[in-house]
Amino acid sequence: MSVDVYMNFNGNCREAVEFYAKVFETGAPQIMTFGEAPPNPDYPLPEEAKSLVMHSRLNIDGSNVMFSDVFPGMPFTVGNNINLTLVTRDEAKVKTWFDQLKEGGSVTMELQETFWSKSYGSLKDKFGIEWQISLDNGEAGM
Repeated sequence: MSVDVYMNFNGNCREAVEFYAKVFETGAPQIMTFGEAPPNPDYPLPEEAKSLVMHSRLNIDGSNVMFSDVFPGMPFTVGNNINLTLVTRDEAKVKTWFDQLKEGGSVTMELQETFWSKSYGSLKDKFGIEWQISLDNGEAGM
């Protein structure tokens, strides 16, 4: 398990990922847009979100660095647009870490099943650090 970095951008994520891929010579990045995600009829996707980057990942000299545009209407503050991501195949660790990190903090998204993980959640701990915690589904890829 490693602690990965997740960076958010305000509409220019694709440009940033392609720039970092060139700088660190990682090869062409795989990029998934919000428009390519499975649709949810309860939450129709606004037109302006469809081409924005939902997720991309580069392996930079052995470290995973992940990227996303913020969803339209979500807050974005330069300098606060980086969070730490824990990904493990141990479901008990996901729950334990999440429950302990949320004490005194605030939950952004409760642990829940998503289309990319059987257990994913995000929060800000009592020190103001943003965390994403995810159960690894065992699939290689983005």
